[in-house]
Amino acid sequence: MPLATVRGAAIHYLVVGEKGPWVSLSPGGRRPLEAVQPLGASIAQAGYQVLLHDRRNCGASDVVIDGDESEYDIWADDLHALMSELRALPAHIGGASSGCRMSILFALRHPEAVRSLLLWRVTGGRVAAEHLARQYYTDFIELAERGGMAAVCDSEHFRERIAERPENRARLMAMDTRRFISVMSHWREYFIAGADQPVIGASEAELRSIRVPACIVPGNDRIHARRAGENVGGLMPGGEVHDIMPPGPDLDEIPFAEWERREGQLAEVFLDFLKRADATTQRTAA
Repeated sequence: MPLATVRGAAIHYLVVGEKGPWVSLSPGGRRPLEAVQPLGASIAQAGYQVLLHDRRNCGASDVVIDGDESEYDIWADDLHALMSELRALPAHIGGASSGCRMSILFALRHPEAVRSLLLWRVTGGRVAAEHLARQYYTDFIELAERGGMAAVCDSEHFRERIAERPENRARLMAMDTRRFISVMSHWREYFIAGADQPVIGASEAELRSIRVPACIVPGNDRIHARRAGENVGGLMPGGEVHDIMPPGPDLDEIPFAEWERREGQLAEVFLDFLKRADATTQRTAA
């Protein structure tokens, strides 16, 4: 799969499909692009070009722990730069969980580049904010405090990033531990500040300002609470909510496998929405 140097980072990406409107799909967590490849293939078969990519610090892309904005703002701008390079804008922008947060920020930062939004497993609320802040940042801050950058490199997440892209070890080991802790602490504050927002990273006013059509498929656990997806759908003027998951057990997070079993249904919901969104765009252009 190709690499593109985007805003100082090598980004690993894949394009599925050879013609049609562009769609970007991003997975949840820090999972690699392969996590949404089956969904991307289903959408591409219906006549779309689908961009999948590993965000920086994920998959086989560069690890770059730096930046004054939130990690999600950085990811959104990376995606915009990558799609600009591929001449893939405007596009339908979609993602699950962390990919959903990035997609919403993409729409806020680059509204002219968005045809519609495809959002599933929306994260919102204090439980999600506190849990994810620890998972993505606090655990690594504590590792660095105890054992420096060598301990960070030996963690499961960064060990996998080094295995996927060996250059990442030298980049991490060359980093000042205090700077690593400072950046990760700043990124953590983004989550803590979003605990009382409808969705982590976006206020009610910001969500209301998004005018493109949006298809929202809520989650069904504590981190991806159904009410978070419903709230986002109600706040976005062009939002519509499609609930495909039954009420879940009282768990922080439903296993990814539960969603993978419903990828066919998710693809059907998105394809029906995309057909209608594209028809609306064509009528407006005419």
